[in-house]
Amino acid sequence: MKPFASSLRGLKLSAIATSLLMALPAWAVDPFTLKDIRVEGLQRVEPGTVFASLPFRIGDQYTDDKGSSAIRALFGLGLFSDVRLQINGDVLVVIVEERPSVADVSFTGIKEFDAEVLKKALREVGLAEGRPFDKALADRAEQELKRQYINRSMYAAQVVTTVTPGERNRVNLNFNVVEGEVAKIKDIRIVGNQAFSESTLRDLFDLDTGGWMSWYTKADRYSRAKLNADLETLRSYYLARGYLEFKVESTQVAISPDKQDMSVTINISEGNRFVVSSVALEGEYLGKEQEFKSLVSIRAGEAYNAEDVARTVKAFTDYFGAFGYAFAQVEAAPLIDRVNNRVAFALRAQPSRRVYVRRINVEGNNRTRDEIIRREFRQFESAWYDSDRIRLSRDRIDRLGFFTEVGIDTEPVPGTNDQVDLTVTVAEKPTGNLSIGAGYSQADKLSLIASIKQENVFGSGNYLGLDLNTSSYNRQFVLSTTNPYFTQDGVSRTFDLYYKTTRPYDAQGGDYEIATPGVGVRFGVPFTETDTVFFGVGAERVKVKEGDQLPEAYRDQGGTYLPATIGWARDNRDSALVPTEGRLQRLNSEFGLGGDRRYAKLTYQFQQYLPITRQYTFAFNTELGVGKGLGGKTFPVLRNFYGGGLGSVRGFEQGTLGPTSAVIGSTTGETVNIGGARNIVFNAEFIAPFPGAGNDRTLRWFAFVDAGNVYGESESVDFSKMRSSVGVGLSWISPVGPLRFALANPVRKFSGDRIQKFQFQIGTSF
Repeated sequence: MKPFASSLRGLKLSAIATSLLMALPAWAVDPFTLKDIRVEGLQRVEPGTVFASLPFRIGDQYTDDKGSSAIRALFGLGLFSDVRLQINGDVLVVIVEERPSVADVSFTGIKEFDAEVLKKALREVGLAEGRPFDKALADRAEQELKRQYINRSMYAAQVVTTVTPGERNRVNLNFNVVEGEVAKIKDIRIVGNQAFSESTLRDLFDLDTGGWMSWYTKADRYSRAKLNADLETLRSYYLARGYLEFKVESTQVAISPDKQDMSVTINISEGNRFVVSSVALEGEYLGKEQEFKSLVSIRAGEAYNAEDVARTVKAFTDYFGAFGYAFAQVEAAPLIDRVNNRVAFALRAQPSRRVYVRRINVEGNNRTRDEIIRREFRQFESAWYDSDRIRLSRDRIDRLGFFTEVGIDTEPVPGTNDQVDLTVTVAEKPTGNLSIGAGYSQADKLSLIASIKQENVFGSGNYLGLDLNTSSYNRQFVLSTTNPYFTQDGVSRTFDLYYKTTRPYDAQGGDYEIATPGVGVRFGVPFTETDTVFFGVGAERVKVKEGDQLPEAYRDQGGTYLPATIGWARDNRDSALVPTEGRLQRLNSEFGLGGDRRYAKLTYQFQQYLPITRQYTFAFNTELGVGKGLGGKTFPVLRNFYGGGLGSVRGFEQGTLGPTSAVIGSTTGETVNIGGARNIVFNAEFIAPFPGAGNDRTLRWFAFVDAGNVYGESESVDFSKMRSSVGVGLSWISPVGPLRFALANPVRKFSGDRIQKFQFQIGTSF
């Protein structure tokens, strides 16, 4: 083999030397004037692409330097595998060999990814259908595919590329993937901890060694990004408890030879626990030292807490910003006494210069119109920079519910020292919602409720909703539309159009029907940034078609209703979907002052979310309602409150609590539930992460206690007659939308109550 290899090297060197000697006469040419330029070897590339890259034109003087520049420029296009120049008299011939183009990209053996996801990843490294191809590109594509699998903890994945030539100098690429098994974390060790147990610290992590819910959380799959996030959580935990000099010394991640098991070791240095000895203000505070002192969260005599320090610095910066000082510098400088384990802080402030906002830019809104975002701004262009107004603007945009992320960046205007531009960056989310609710009982069988809603129709910020109830006994069609900016001052307007019918529950041939067509209009007037007052009017015509099984209470309820409404709402919960803290209040009233009915109806709802720890939340809900007839008339039965089921007292069938009415013509004393003029509901929930799901807020379980009842207008509120239940439930923000289950056990019930222990609601986004 060695003599053969030596001979082969000799042949190669000889060929290279011969090529160089043959090329020398071609380059060693005297300058001359080009009379023509021809291109040979093109198949797909346009001749104009070649001519545009040449550093000379017909009529120009040709030199060896220009020839070298031409070859470099053509190779730089990335379209050719070979480029040569030939000179025939005064004519230059450019001979090229095109690189093959990619005709098709396919995958074999992939299960973990969708093919389109992988094609998008390869497109980012330059490999896509229609683009030029070379071996180096295929190698980069293989590495990118392996990287995608490594991100999913599939370290054993193997990729083999097959290149198949096709017609017209094109190639087909097939990536054959052997995925292998997922590498899972088998061990997480924390070394160097003294103050806290290893189990306590590991509970802070999202990564874990697996459990029965790992199929959902995938927390036992190693990810560098997840590990970094866990290390930050660990660091924050120590820094919030006085360990000023805490450090993560190193992390080691080891993988088994078969690439199936992983071990993570974290070495930490806790340091000593420090107590704050004093806090002093230094620097320029605009003559408002007392106001700034009131913003200090750091307390002398208490353990050092990095969160208090960060909170104080932010409060100072924001307060400077409220006076137009967008670039104020605030530093919390520690003076550490390691002998006594004490630390003193000097809060040094330099306001810098006052600026005003030149321009507000909006980015990321591919669907939502600019004006929908801009009208929520309370910071105006050409006005002094005000951090309070900017923060309020950001919150108002976020509360629209159209975006998953909202950020505002401040950028200095080049060439000036007193102007800034604000850039609002949003990430849009689906704003449509399709909801389905279901229940099952012996009387009602399976009933379905569906609604389709779009909160941002055509990016206009307007709301459009359609509610349908397909129950055999209570059907409804409701169409609603809301313009949140009916006026430039933010007054909203809502139109409602509905048609509702009620039929008997009894399956023994009842055929009565109550039909209620109606329309309504409501307006919402913002009195403050957090308080809105609503008022509106409506009209409906109730038709009672008498028949078998008609409740006596419904007999005289037909006629014209002209309701007028007024209400108030305040909501400062941290999230409408998975709240953990904050409060919601609603107060609504309805008056029947015209038509055939005179009545008043008042409802009040109070919700409070109290965070117990980072993982656990206590929630409390109260709903009170009262109705009364006016002008000597009774309260209309069709305006009654209903109790029982989800949103009320779980464990009892929907709408079955409270007074009943005898059925006309019944010989068995049959009665039906008709609701009541007074409603009381109390709900309490303890919310926690689902076992095995770690800190995932999208999957939580809850234990609840419900109590409540509905009373007639002439009844006194008797708490001894209240129904109550206890139970557990599951709340999951699934990939297809919100889902909620409840399993309840009535602990206070009475004869005749209709029990429904299992209930659920499903919602999905599109």
